[in-house]
Amino acid sequence: MTEAAPEPAAADAETGDAALLKRFEDAAARMSRAREALAHVVFGQSEVIDLTLATLAAGGHGLLVGAPGLAKTLLVTSVAELLGLSAKRVQFTPDLMPGDILGSEVLEESADGKREFRFIAGPVFCQLLMADEINRASPRTQSALLQAMQERHVTVAGARHDLPAPFHVLATQNPIEQEGTYPLPEAQLDRFLMQINVGYPDLDSEKRMLAETTGTVAANINAVMAPEDLENAQALVREMPIGEQVIDLILKLVRAARPDESASARVRSMVAWGPGPRASQAFSLAARALALIEGRHAPSLDDVKRLAKPVLRHRMALNFAARSEGLDTDQFIDELLDGATES
Repeated sequence: MTEAAPEPAAADAETGDAALLKRFEDAAARMSRAREALAHVVFGQSEVIDLTLATLAAGGHGLLVGAPGLAKTLLVTSVAELLGLSAKRVQFTPDLMPGDILGSEVLEESADGKREFRFIAGPVFCQLLMADEINRASPRTQSALLQAMQERHVTVAGARHDLPAPFHVLATQNPIEQEGTYPLPEAQLDRFLMQINVGYPDLDSEKRMLAETTGTVAANINAVMAPEDLENAQALVREMPIGEQVIDLILKLVRAARPDESASARVRSMVAWGPGPRASQAFSLAARALALIEGRHAPSLDDVKRLAKPVLRHRMALNFAARSEGLDTDQFIDELLDGATES
């Protein structure tokens, strides 16, 4: 007796699942190759590499904070080459104007004497913008970049100009020198999916870096992805399932950091302002993106714990009472994490 043929709907579902799995495996393999290639260029920063790639795979923007000489610029330029993205770099200074980033309209006169305005696009019209030392720009320039980051378009002389897709900003910030800087407003900080702190490499990594970067042979970087591959990865991140336990931990952690009536007495006494709902969205997308670049089909509770500081540290602020105790934001996030995982 022959077996009955599968129902058309069931067969279509199996075909769709197989196609989705193939897309996932292809995207994960490409991300894995990008991670490996970056590790041969940026030494001793494996966590920074993972978080940066996760930021892009989640479709967000990243803020890299670290002392000079820690390869932040090299990381961004290498990421652009590996992912096949058109990239531009802007060195932010106090005299930088919005038009220097967005572009401007100029009045041109043709050979026949006719005059008309023509829009000249600024460096923001790329797929990966490196905003170097972003806190050195004036608030007016920072707010111009804010619209581009959030809306994916700019408005010049009343006309809308769409940015290329995908569009990402990787900004750097020097935490040491604060003279002549303009701290980013909370509204713009919240637009960054993650704040990635870049620390010093360990001894073995720095020794390897010395051996490989002070000779005559430079490391070659070849693209392992195209912009369409990154967009496919971003779509897969949003299609990826996320467990109820992971969602519960995200919400518990984010809501515990808000100094409202339901918060603990310690949070109310130490926190000036806490993260909004965008933090929960950032957690969800970043956790799934981390799972993708590591070849896992769904995020775990460990992903949320790993992302707690990068997602929350720029979305909350401690008050004077906390600072007088010598408590910094990362330490307080550790306290929140301990409380969320114990309860």
